[in-house]
Amino acid sequence: MSTQDGQDGSASEAAQAQRPGPHARANLPDALLSAGGLVEGASRAAAGATGASEAQAFGVASFFSLLARPTKKIRVCTGLSCRLKGADEVLEAALKSGLEAEACSCLAGCDVAPAVLKDRTVLPEVQVADVQAADGKWESLQSSSARMGVFAMDRAGREVAAPTWCGDVGGASPESLAIDMLAEEDYSGSGLAKAAELGATGQANADASALFDELEASGLQGRGGAGFPAHIKWRAVAGQPESTRYVVLNADEGEPGTFKDRELIMRRPDLVIEGLAIAARALGAVEIYIYLRGEFQVPRARLEAALSKFERERLLEGLTFHFHEGQGAYICGEETALLEALEGKRGMPRLKPPFPVEVGLWGKPTLIHNVETIACVPGILLRGGKHFRSLGREEAGSKLYCISGHVHKPGTYELPLGVTLDELVAAAGGYVGELKAFSPGGASAGFLPASERTRPLDFKSLGEVGSMLGSAGVVVLNDTVDLRWAAVEQLRFFEDESCGQCAPCRIGTRYLHEAVKRDVAGSRLSNGSTALAHIDDVAWQMSEGSICGLGQIAALPLTSAKQFFPNDFPEQPVGEGQ
Repeated sequence: MSTQDGQDGSASEAAQAQRPGPHARANLPDALLSAGGLVEGASRAAAGATGASEAQAFGVASFFSLLARPTKKIRVCTGLSCRLKGADEVLEAALKSGLEAEACSCLAGCDVAPAVLKDRTVLPEVQVADVQAADGKWESLQSSSARMGVFAMDRAGREVAAPTWCGDVGGASPESLAIDMLAEEDYSGSGLAKAAELGATGQANADASALFDELEASGLQGRGGAGFPAHIKWRAVAGQPESTRYVVLNADEGEPGTFKDRELIMRRPDLVIEGLAIAARALGAVEIYIYLRGEFQVPRARLEAALSKFERERLLEGLTFHFHEGQGAYICGEETALLEALEGKRGMPRLKPPFPVEVGLWGKPTLIHNVETIACVPGILLRGGKHFRSLGREEAGSKLYCISGHVHKPGTYELPLGVTLDELVAAAGGYVGELKAFSPGGASAGFLPASERTRPLDFKSLGEVGSMLGSAGVVVLNDTVDLRWAAVEQLRFFEDESCGQCAPCRIGTRYLHEAVKRDVAGSRLSNGSTALAHIDDVAWQMSEGSICGLGQIAALPLTSAKQFFPNDFPEQPVGEGQ
């Protein structure tokens, strides 16, 4: 059975979705949305409907951007990849035309830049002429992109998605792919059947040790950023004495430069649903929560359609799927912040330990996985863990790499884990201009110089130079880009998206952003030193003192840019406002 938080097809499902009793507060974001967001009377109405206090309702409404500013119907992504493609001009045109518009953080549309959010639907490749044609009416804004209204196709030329839009994909030969986004969807349940053979039956006394062994043999690491071994998580949840357990999908894809999960859901939702069902049965869970960012309206529809197909085949009996839409907060990609949001609270990270595998959703053991990670599971079981491991180079598996910026064909490419930048760019049609720098794993990975173009794009190799693979959101910058300008953009993002809970991150992200802006203006500190004199000290304090990964890595775009591109940080003449 599926429940879709207020959009259910039957009274019983709607009752399930509203989660009465001790979990009623989980409905708070939906109640606020129904009340119109952060408008007069909304907090009171939402509090009355959920049992939360009015202060709690106001706290949630003001925390999430899609609730906090409900009148802003047009949001233009001003992430690095979109700015390279003219997002600033699109935003200026929108404001000049009288549209209720604002800049926003990454929309997971870096491959179709500039991306624009129209209410809650992402439009690709929006141009200034598109904005002008809307004549100040947000409802009339349309993208003139040739992608609009075009079906995505699989390798055999079959239509695989609703007539909306998809990005470009590619990869190695099919036999060397763990996921294969161009393959036909499969609703036979073969992965579930294999999981049952390995002990994942969902029965109370079932022993899925053989399945965990297969995951360990595969070497599967989390594909969402941290690269943590998947089998350790599964075994940890299975080993908890508490019998109530949950499986949670993290589809809150918000890392600048990253869009692979969006494309994976659009093209292979079958793998996502089947992987979640396998995990639930292996761990004895009966409830699965799918947390998608609120801007993923079409990807959500794809998952719902895939879920219905499995249910028609009666392959998911005993399992309940819940869909939860995020309301606009990058921090909810952090696993414990996501859990807080699922519980109807502000998305602020929890202190760890305890970890979610011990104390997760509503205090119960919880397995949380990224979209790509869970989609690898059916294939691992069907073809064997050793086969998956063989698909990588030094590390296991094939990998979905996102690439945008100065390449001819931005998109999502599935290649052996450990390819070099040059190999990835060759798959994406080649460089545009002369390579100067690249970000190998989203904004969190900082910048590397062109001299690292032959370094393997994997967890270990990138860590050796102080970077990270992260979500594999690769952004390529040619020699027209000033790295101080690029660093300012990434620092602005982290300042905007800091949840504000801990002082090192809250203060540090603002300090670093303002320091670079003062440096550009030629301002100096009172002792005559440059505006950037203390950034290394601040970066250390953020790394050591922040609660979660955002604060721990937020300085990396600046420190790496300054390390590798010192000529882009010339000492400025002293400004008047010293």
